[in-house]
Amino acid sequence: MKPGTVNRRLPLVWLALHRRRRMLFSLLFGMVVFETLIVVIASTVPTDELFGARRTPPGAFKAFSGSNGDVSIASYPGLLGAGLTHPFWIALQLTAIGSLGAAAVAADVESGTIELLMTRPVSRRRLLAERAGALIAATVLLNAAATLTLALGVAISAPLRAAVPEGAVFAAGLLGCALAFCLTGPVLAVSALSRRRAHVIGAAVAFGAVGFALNFVALAWSPARPLRYLSPFHYYAPGDVLAHGGVPWAAFGVLIGVGLLGLAAAFRLLERRDLAV
Repeated sequence: MKPGTVNRRLPLVWLALHRRRRMLFSLLFGMVVFETLIVVIASTVPTDELFGARRTPPGAFKAFSGSNGDVSIASYPGLLGAGLTHPFWIALQLTAIGSLGAAAVAADVESGTIELLMTRPVSRRRLLAERAGALIAATVLLNAAATLTLALGVAISAPLRAAVPEGAVFAAGLLGCALAFCLTGPVLAVSALSRRRAHVIGAAVAFGAVGFALNFVALAWSPARPLRYLSPFHYYAPGDVLAHGGVPWAAFGVLIGVGLLGLAAAFRLLERRDLAV
């Protein structure tokens, strides 16, 4: 890397983002294109034609519209909510979380560069803090791209503007950042403990995919309904936010709290870990 490429303030943050700039640009581009497609579909396809004669889709479809209440995917808020809970949206988030999470600690341990890094005047706490900052910045950028794309679509479409309360898109975007942070904390804890980047990436996929599947099963099968509280996607309900507006602060607090617990565990694990083993 050329001198001056990395900002002297928070150098590890900028270095982590610079090294993965192509991946991040690709993820941002994919997010904008996907959310644009969702807006186009929501604006052009009448909601009463989405499921033919069936006006009320099965309850499990709430998982795909990001709802825990009465918001159907066959509605404007439900369609836009689907764009914020779709497996493609989840995959983009998990790609960033898994890649940057693995690079926080585990990748250096696997490659054997961690001992060389520790000989420099960089403490373990600073190393993890700045690399965690890079990961959080990346997820905020992804959610901002999705939020701004949907906000523009709602602003220029009269039907969407009439169905979605003003500011609801930004509230949903804020909740999306909280979900990403909820997944980021535990993934960083795995990175602080693991010797293989594959373990960290696998953990990110497991936390996201298993969490979504658990919420889906809980909504589809009533005996499993109590399990929904174990899934982060129970607390992340953008469809409900887009329909009713406002930030669900209790759910927001749960997501942020889980992320903070994971982050605290990551710092503790890294401090106690023997990096030479």
